[in-house]
Amino acid sequence: MKRAGVLFLAVVPVVATAVYFVLPSGAADAPAAPAPAGARSSRDDAKDRAEQDHEQQRDKDDEIIASLPPGLAAPAKEELAHRLVSSAEHSTTDWRSTYGMIEDRDDDCGYTAGIIGFCTGTHDLLTLVEHYTESHPGNGLARYLPALRKVDGTDSHEGLDPGFTDAWKAESELPEFRAAQEEERDRVYFEPAVRLAKLDGLGTLGQFVYYDAMVFHGTGTDESGFYALRERVLRKAKTPAAGGSEKAYLDAFLDVRRATMLTRYPDRDTSRVDTAQRRFLQAGNLALDTPLTWEMYGDSYTSS
Repeated sequence: MKRAGVLFLAVVPVVATAVYFVLPSGAADAPAAPAPAGARSSRDDAKDRAEQDHEQQRDKDDEIIASLPPGLAAPAKEELAHRLVSSAEHSTTDWRSTYGMIEDRDDDCGYTAGIIGFCTGTHDLLTLVEHYTESHPGNGLARYLPALRKVDGTDSHEGLDPGFTDAWKAESELPEFRAAQEEERDRVYFEPAVRLAKLDGLGTLGQFVYYDAMVFHGTGTDESGFYALRERVLRKAKTPAAGGSEKAYLDAFLDVRRATMLTRYPDRDTSRVDTAQRRFLQAGNLALDTPLTWEMYGDSYTSS
């Protein structure tokens, strides 16, 4: 993945709000006065109401999702989605051959590795290894956790060279680590993308468009992250759930996404938008029906 370090959100987007408290001179050094009991109670009540509202909304969303066709979550479509993403991330549709891939692509993201392009500089590789180590302590990557935490958000290899790449490749031979990669891919990218796309009223192609965008841009709240990108699209077009045209919305999404990619990487090949997703959309293939033919970085692919 080629994106800046971000905050990863497993299920729903969060709008980050900065709240600034202006204190009188010297107040920072003074002990804080305890809040009145009534104030604490009000804050607790507000928090409880917010949590209840969130749970109620999630229950409503779950009902909507349950009423819809599986879309990209259908086994054959999910497999197709992973093949499409792999053609962009690793120039192969055989995504199961990429567990052990690891390289520095000189894109400010450090090492890019594994089936979805987890990166040492963008937090998701660190999270993967942390979760894997919780269930498999003493694994071959655990000793690199201090270094991974230190380089997170940078392109540095400090503490990782020379052994990390070999350790990654060795661990990727184990079925447990392969399963961990798939679980993290689905938890952080695939499942949230499909869920949000369905709530936005998008069909199978639109669900894939969200998935690929989350993989590339990250599921964070920074200006180049997926949710900020989606907010810019919403200023241009309505989602189908809000009464808009699905094709018009996806056209706007791909326009904004392409511009965002080129803003961060001016020389970047935008094949994954131009000669794959845009091509499917122009053909009116909103169901992402096969056979599919697309091009990626000058290579042609077909999936039947």
